[in-house]
Amino acid sequence: MKIGIIGAGNIGHTLAKRFRELDHEVLIANSRGPQTLSAIENETGAVAVTAAEAARGGEVVIVTIPQARVADLPSDLFDGVPADTVVVDTGNYYPRQRDGRIDAIEDGVPESQWVADRLGRPVIKAFNNIYAEHLGKHGRPSTDDRRIALPVAGDDPNAKAKVLRLVGELGFDGVDAGTLAESWRQQPGTPVYTTDRDLEGVRQGLLDARRERTPEWTATAHSPGTFETPR
Repeated sequence: MKIGIIGAGNIGHTLAKRFRELDHEVLIANSRGPQTLSAIENETGAVAVTAAEAARGGEVVIVTIPQARVADLPSDLFDGVPADTVVVDTGNYYPRQRDGRIDAIEDGVPESQWVADRLGRPVIKAFNNIYAEHLGKHGRPSTDDRRIALPVAGDDPNAKAKVLRLVGELGFDGVDAGTLAESWRQQPGTPVYTTDRDLEGVRQGLLDARRERTPEWTATAHSPGTFETPR
C-alpha cells in the first residue's frame, strides 16, 4: 500500500518506520520541507515530500500534527484527492499543555470532527491513544494474549476497515469504536487513553467513557503552558 504521512513527530516517525518494515511505500512530509527530513529518510526508507505530495500520493493519508496546527494547513490540501483516499487523524487536543483554547472543542465538538471540518474531508480517528514508543515496540502476533488493542472511529465502513487492517498488520487488535461523533470515547482523559488495554479492556473502556472533559484536558484563562507546566 502507498501511505502518505503529514507530520514527522513521534507518531509520524514511528508509523513511517513500522510501515516501511511491513513493505508499504511511505511518503512523509512536515511543515519545514522535505530537505529537513533526510535523517528520517535514511533511517526508515520513507521518501520525504511536500505536504501536498503526501496528501495526493497515498491510498491512506495520515495527518499527525499538533491539533492547533491543523488550521494552518493549506485550505486546498486535499483538493483533487480521490474520494476513496482514506484520511486518518491521530491527533489529540492538549489545551493546557500545547494547543491553547479551541472554542468548538471546548463546546463539545469531538476533536477529530473538528479536524475533519478544518480539512473539508471525512477522517478516521486512530493511533491517538497510544504512546509512540509503545506503537513502535509493543506490536505482537495475533496469537499473543498480551496483544494491545487500539480503537478506530469513523463514518465510512470501507475506510475504517482499511485502517483496522493496518492496525492488525502493526501487531495490535483493532476495535471498531463507532462513528466519528463517538470518537470522544478515545480522547485524552478517557479510560482507553494511553492505558494499553487488551481487546475486551478497550471495548469496556469505550463503554465506560464520559463525554465531559476533565479539568486536566480543559483550557483555562492562561492556556497554553507546556507539558512540564500545564496552564
